[in-house]
Parts: sequence; C-alpha cells; structure tokens
Amino acid sequence: MELYYAALGIAFIAALLAVEALYGMWDAARGPEARRVENRLRSLSAGGHAAREIKLLKQRELSKTPAIEKVLLELPRIHQLDRLLVQSGMSMSVAMFFFWTCLLFAAGLVLAYLVSKIILYAIVMGVFMAALPYLMVVRAKFKRMHALLLQLPDALDLLGRALRAGHAFSGGIKMVSEEMAEPIASEFKATFDELNYGLSLEDAMLNMVERVDIPDMKYFVISVLIQRETGGNLAAVLDKIAGIIRDRLRLLGRIRVLSSQGRLEAWILSIMPFVVAGVMFLIWPQFMSILWKDPTGQVMIAIATAMVFIGIVIMWRMVRIRI
Repeated sequence: MELYYAALGIAFIAALLAVEALYGMWDAARGPEARRVENRLRSLSAGGHAAREIKLLKQRELSKTPAIEKVLLELPRIHQLDRLLVQSGMSMSVAMFFFWTCLLFAAGLVLAYLVSKIILYAIVMGVFMAALPYLMVVRAKFKRMHALLLQLPDALDLLGRALRAGHAFSGGIKMVSEEMAEPIASEFKATFDELNYGLSLEDAMLNMVERVDIPDMKYFVISVLIQRETGGNLAAVLDKIAGIIRDRLRLLGRIRVLSSQGRLEAWILSIMPFVVAGVMFLIWPQFMSILWKDPTGQVMIAIATAMVFIGIVIMWRMVRIRI
C-alpha cells in the first residue's frame, strides 16, 4: 500500500513536470518572446540586412514556470546540475531533467514490482532507471569536452595568427568562432557576444571556463588574464600552449593503445556476472528464483550487486590514466 501511494505521488509529480515541459515548448515556439524575436528578424530582413539568429545575454532559466523555478532554486547544488547540462551541450532544462528522472523512476518502480512483487527489487530498478538521464548527460558532457580538447590547439593557433596579423583580441575570438567547427565555435561565439554586450574580458573568459570544463582551457584563460595585467607576447604564449596540448594528446593516445588490453578485460569482467546470471535464469529458472523469493537470497543479491559495482569502480579506476 505504501508503495502504491509512493508511485501515485511520483506519477503526479511527473505529470506536473510534463505539463510544465509542454508549456515551455509552446512558449519557446509561439510565446511572446518568440514572436518578438521573429518580428525583429523580419525587420532586419526587410531592411536589407542578413537575417541571423539573435540570442539575448541572460541567465539560464531552470523552468519556464515561475513557481517550479522557485522550488528548484531551493534545492542544494541545483546550479551545479544546470552547469552540467550546459557543459553537455544539451538543450534540456533542469525542469525537464527532473521530469524524465521522476518518470523513469516511477516506470521502473511500478514495472519491477508488477513483475517480481519484491519491494527491494522494485526500488533498486527504479533508482537504476532514474539514473539513466544523469548518465546520459554525463556521457554527452564527456564526448563534448573531448571534442573541444581536440579542437583547442587549432583554435589557439588561429587566435595567435590573428594577433600577429594585427587584430584585436576580441577580433581573434570572432575569427575563431567563424572559422572553426562546432562545438568550439559556439563557445568562442558566446564569449564574443558577451564582450559585445559590455561584459569585461575577465568575466567573459571566466564564463568560458565555466562552460568548458577542461584543464587546458583554464591554462589558456589564465595566460590571457596574466598577459592583460603584465603584458608580453600573447601570440607566442598561445603557440606554446597549443604545442603542449598537442604533445599531451599524443602521449594520451599512446597510453590508450598500451592500456587497451586492460580496458577490454575490465569490460569483460564488468559484464560477465550479469550475463552469467541471465543465462542461468534462462536455463534453470527454478534454481535462480530462490534468490529473490527467499529473504536470505535477497540479502545475497544485494551484497553481490554491491561487491560487483565496487569491483567495477576499482577496475575502471585502475585502467583510467590521467595526464
């Protein structure tokens, strides 16, 4: 009965967030702000200027609904979650993230309970399903940060050549945003827009560090800020940073090749317990059913699962080498 009321509460929250998400989608497409931007683009086109996307410099909204945003702002570390969504490059808002998390938790909880009739298994499955949006965002952030790292040396070379040609630093930033491919072009474009909107160079560069969570970007920003204070040849500094990044990437690629066998073994050992359990259940379901029907078996499942995940973490920590 308690599980039933808990599922109803989660379903209500998921429905509320779904309504908020639909309203946000409508407001983004047909709301007054969208109509104002559309009218502005139409006036630019009518005046003979090339129509371009106009983005206003403003703080990200956690939700389109003020009441829900007020509730989200009370949650601890909510801005860290919002920063993670920005770094992943996904257009998902915090409210939409919580909507999918609650929806998947309720779905996993109810479906697992209907199949197994075991509360502990249902809770574990619900937590596993609820973690999927977070894992997806983290993976998207990792892929995007890796792509930014690969593009950063070429961007620094281009910026250094622009400075040698006599362009201002903001002009070099604009050149990188126009000449480079995504995703680094959008980051430099955002920095250039912030400079045009009147933000100081220090604040604009620190905002870039918040959006791009890689150490090499921090080295670049620190070098620029120090050069602004002390003077010096910034183009030569950028060339040295680009060379160091390339050397580090070359060494990292060599290490990945040498550690490929260890990573393959980690994958095999991580998947093997679940594959063996699934095969044994298909071959001899009566034997495996004792594990979740008997209370002692449930405890054994919990202990074994915890030990497996601890082993997975240890193995991946061993094969993951930082440079």
